Amino acid sequence: MSEQSEKIDRARELWRLHEAPELLQVVNVWDAVSAKAIAALPETRALATASHSIAASHGYEDGERIPLDLMLTAIGRIVDAVDQPVSADLEAGYGDAGETIRRAIGIGAVGANLEDAMRPFDEAVAAVRATITAAEAEGVPFALNARTDAFIKAPELSPDEKIAEAVRRGRAFLDEGAACVFVPGPLDEAAIEQLVGGLGARKLSVIGYPGSVPPARLQELGVARISYGPWTQRVVLTTLQDTATALYAGGTVPAGTRMLN
Repeated sequence: MSEQSEKIDRARELWRLHEAPELLQVVNVWDAVSAKAIAALPETRALATASHSIAASHGYEDGERIPLDLMLTAIGRIVDAVDQPVSADLEAGYGDAGETIRRAIGIGAVGANLEDAMRPFDEAVAAVRATITAAEAEGVPFALNARTDAFIKAPELSPDEKIAEAVRRGRAFLDEGAACVFVPGPLDEAAIEQLVGGLGARKLSVIGYPGSVPPARLQELGVARISYGPWTQRVVLTTLQDTATALYAGGTVPAGTRMLN
């Protein structure tokens, strides 16, 4: 099978996973070894990178402060380390969403997050359009998880206005060819029901965090996808720091530690 054929097959599988009746859970990773650890689990059907976590692991703050070349190199190593489809977190597109997506496809990513950062509506829609156009030019059925930050970057809006704006932007993104709409933020069941009602079943993507709505309930509510952003890295770092504290106190490496590297 050629590299292009393999890429197309992975892209089609990622699209299928977004449209399937089952909730798609993607556990975010940030380097080759974290990707291999997650990919080895039989439940893993696809993986997603976390831009925040990749940036942090290289000493950068989140928000496109890590150089794009370094971000793409990290994503490429993750893609090469696993057999499953990989969706890449490409933040707001690094100034040129179409070109950034083209380069991401070149290293094997078959889906991506692209955030609107609450830019003007027409600019946000144009970025999604540029992404889909670039993917079509590459011949890849790219699964775009188009993100709107209505819940986290529009403090002037009321809760109902945030839902309305997320739906307005999300519908436009879907019309341009996005696979689903990512609405990060503290969403309760009522907000999720309204978003699913406005966007359609199996079109909403959410983030998991401590205390968020459990995956089984999200599936019942018609959510398409859940990812975990920087929280997976935070879990690992919490365990590492707690283990170091125990070691400094005279303890030993925890029993049951697996040789995953």
